[in-house]
Amino acid sequence: MTFPEISIVVPCYNEAQGLKHFWARLCGVMNSLGSSWEAVFINDGSRDETIDILAGFKPPIGCTIHIIDFSRNFGKEAAVTAGLDNAVGQCAIVIDADLQHPPETITTMVEEWRKGAEVVLCKRSHRKSDPFLRTWFSNRFYKLSSRLFEVKIPQDVGDFRLMDRVVVEALLNLRENQRFMKGIFAWIGFRSVTIEFDVADREHGTSSFNLWKLLNFAVDGITSFTTVPLRLWFYIGFFLSILSLAYGTSIVFNALIFGNPVPGYPSLAAMVAFLGGIQLIGIGVLGEYIGRIFREVKRRPIYVVRRRTEIKNDDG
Repeated sequence: MTFPEISIVVPCYNEAQGLKHFWARLCGVMNSLGSSWEAVFINDGSRDETIDILAGFKPPIGCTIHIIDFSRNFGKEAAVTAGLDNAVGQCAIVIDADLQHPPETITTMVEEWRKGAEVVLCKRSHRKSDPFLRTWFSNRFYKLSSRLFEVKIPQDVGDFRLMDRVVVEALLNLRENQRFMKGIFAWIGFRSVTIEFDVADREHGTSSFNLWKLLNFAVDGITSFTTVPLRLWFYIGFFLSILSLAYGTSIVFNALIFGNPVPGYPSLAAMVAFLGGIQLIGIGVLGEYIGRIFREVKRRPIYVVRRRTEIKNDDG
């Protein structure tokens, strides 16, 4: 069997409005490269006509289209995983279908790969198109991750990247159910080159990532790649225990010297409420890690496929 040189992995969720434009630009870029290639589209439970539009695509000569149709929405992390599971090229490129990742950048990515890079990272040159709050939150997350995570996650680098076949094979060995792809990509290592690209405005629709989803995404990353929160609460508990012991000693000392006055209820109530809140937060952090363990030990699949479709160009 002859394998293509390049696999293009495209996760799709409600992308019907812009898919045809994306496909036209992608084909133009790939045809100019003159390489054999395949396109692996993952329909991540779209509620619009995405799957019908994908089924109507005709690949150019030298290209094969693979369509992975999920049984429901499993999220982008699962969609990227499914795409890499089904990609067979000598390298794989993950790209979004909303055209914020310009297909024209692929030319530079392939050039760097042919020079010897095992991973080509695409870094956003700016965040002008993002709301202020999202930009602020992202910057805080990257600074926090650089201090807490066991691996360094490159700032402003997302899923848009090229990976050599050896990198893809390494990724396929990591099958945890709760997937934080930024961390997984960073964890495996390999020689990487970073290039910058200008993020284009979305031509159709709106991003499905709101602030709440981004917050949950950050929590997933923290609990996936560091146990610092657990250790932090150990130190907090130890410190509060010392303070409580000192406070209790002072109360006993004052009672022995000055008697046991009745006033003091407000301070006692405030102390109990404060310590109760600290305990609940600590239990919440512990519960988050236990919840991840609970989901992992069930060993459910990362995604479920309704059907797989392959489209070839019979004219060639």
